[in-house]
Amino acid sequence: MNKQMPVPQLLIDLPCKTGEGPLWHPDEKRVYWLDIPAGMIYRCRLDGSEFEEFAAGAEVGGFTIQTDGSLLLFMSRGAVKVWRDGRFLQTVLEQVEGEVDSRFNDVIADPAGRVYCGTMSSRSHGGRFYRLDPDGSLTLLRENMKTPNGMGFSPDLRYFYQSDSGACEISRFSYDRDTGELRDRSVIFSTTADDPRGRPDGMTVDQEGFLWTARWDGGRIVRHRPDGEPVGEIGFPVRKVSCLTFGGDDLRTAFCTTAGGSGRDRGEGELAGSLFRCDVMPTPGRLEFRSRIGLG
Repeated sequence: MNKQMPVPQLLIDLPCKTGEGPLWHPDEKRVYWLDIPAGMIYRCRLDGSEFEEFAAGAEVGGFTIQTDGSLLLFMSRGAVKVWRDGRFLQTVLEQVEGEVDSRFNDVIADPAGRVYCGTMSSRSHGGRFYRLDPDGSLTLLRENMKTPNGMGFSPDLRYFYQSDSGACEISRFSYDRDTGELRDRSVIFSTTADDPRGRPDGMTVDQEGFLWTARWDGGRIVRHRPDGEPVGEIGFPVRKVSCLTFGGDDLRTAFCTTAGGSGRDRGEGELAGSLFRCDVMPTPGRLEFRSRIGLG
């Protein structure tokens, strides 16, 4: 499979320490993304115009778009809050017991409006993986993970994918749309921490069901077949590519976040931490599902 791959173009030059979580907002025709440790939320148009930044007041590990267009922020200490245009509108969870020394990391909504959400490991515990249901109840799904990271669904909704960047692997689960249950985990891709092609970090799935994974310390995004086999890649001028999402009216643009902005003069790359875009991707992506947390 030799599809033509685009060359990444700089969209917004920012020295983010951990640029992460890009998400295309189709209502606003904007892409949103984060600098996690700085507690910053950014957004801009497809061409990089109308760039704006907002301080959230705490670390934000990930977010979803709610059905009403607001953002659902997953934050430090297990806090979950509804946000729009710089204002907090609602607190869903003030904190999660056992996560006060941690923070949420990547999150994703499913077709029913549930949200799957991972938390970082800390000195007292390993990474954990939860499901947040629309009524605000939180269910623990996995414990003792290294670094729960990017997630995605197969187009037919039979499978759920998840990266653990600390464990250097991608897992696939059978997904039950009616209950939200995940079963029969199998590892479909694994590597090592010293792999020069990097560790799998953020993820998305295109319309053909192929996985695209950002590679931390690998300077690239990689396209995988649904069975995990790598079949193509796009190289970047920075070491830490953290996540990607598809956007634009035709969903043929990939917005890619990067990290390491504080190490631009120490080998991370002159544009480390910046937001890039890739046009035209070989296969269109899909819009992410919207969350329905606290909306009745």
